[in-house]
Amino acid sequence: MDDATRTELEAAAFRRLIDHLMNKRPDAQNIDMMNLAGFCRNCLSRWYQEAANERGIAMDKDAAREIVYGMPYDDWRAKHQSEASAEQKASFETAFRENVGSRDDS
Repeated sequence: MDDATRTELEAAAFRRLIDHLMNKRPDAQNIDMMNLAGFCRNCLSRWYQEAANERGIAMDKDAAREIVYGMPYDDWRAKHQSEASAEQKASFETAFRENVGSRDDS
């Protein structure tokens, strides 16, 4: 497979993942994704922003989040995010530290 085709397939898979998270599973909470898989929608948006910035494309956190969430982040939170339990929050601290780093790194 040539590089251009591989890139097209990767982009298609990414678009499908974003569509799935936006439209089919908006109920999947970020904290549960982070605790289970070590990444969440915020990670995806940060990776997107970092990739853009590495290529000289100016993109801030809010713009990247809007791409991943399909709407402004605060709107998504108000519409879809539920309150996390104490157990979820404790697990998140470990998952975040192991997969992202310290809170100062984010």
